[in-house]
Amino acid sequence: MDHSLNSEHLVETINILYKRMSERFPNSGLSKVCLELHTIAKETKSRCQWIKKPQILLRLGVGLVIFFILLLTVFIVIAGIDFTVKDDTMDGIEFVDFLQILEVSVNMLILIGAALFFFVTTETRKKRKRAMMSIHELRVLAHVIDMHQLTKDPERVFSEKNRTASSPQQTMTAFELTRYLDYCAEMLSLVGKVAALYAQDFEDEVVLTAVNDIETLTTGLSRKIWQKIVILYRFKQQ
Repeated sequence: MDHSLNSEHLVETINILYKRMSERFPNSGLSKVCLELHTIAKETKSRCQWIKKPQILLRLGVGLVIFFILLLTVFIVIAGIDFTVKDDTMDGIEFVDFLQILEVSVNMLILIGAALFFFVTTETRKKRKRAMMSIHELRVLAHVIDMHQLTKDPERVFSEKNRTASSPQQTMTAFELTRYLDYCAEMLSLVGKVAALYAQDFEDEVVLTAVNDIETLTTGLSRKIWQKIVILYRFKQQ
């Protein structure tokens, strides 16, 4: 049994949600945000496929660079060794010279190790950068969704008292506001699922942490929305 997220099903779910929102709230700003989420989800599908595939040309290029670094290192080591045997030493190298050679060798190994690590992780860093850019886009979208529900106060549906000239206009019924808030909560949940696609096939600690942050963000925003829905139900029962 496959327990992984299916990107095609996720895209279709977002598309159905967009249709539901368009039918209930035609030409609304929230439906346009959902359409943007649908576009991002389709792009995420292709991006995840790109991240999942090995970058053969990049790996070949990195391999050649590493080979030349190692070859250059061997050449420097051979050229730097003094094979001249001195008369006043037993093994041909004085202790002071040995310490100098050891210090230079250690420094060289550190630099070579850092260079090799840089080139070996090139593919991972390139994929991580693309994933993080997309995850940041989803984070911004989550805040946009939150802005749409920010002024949707359940109390205004049942009472127009204490309004001011700058108070938000309340044109929805209790049922419509419930559906609107429910759509916002569904979108936030789907934002977290789209972000999870990047961590599904790309085992990178930085990306995984960013995805977990998105899940925490969307869960927290959804909790605020469901508090409003609960208040609506309580008002209905009064």
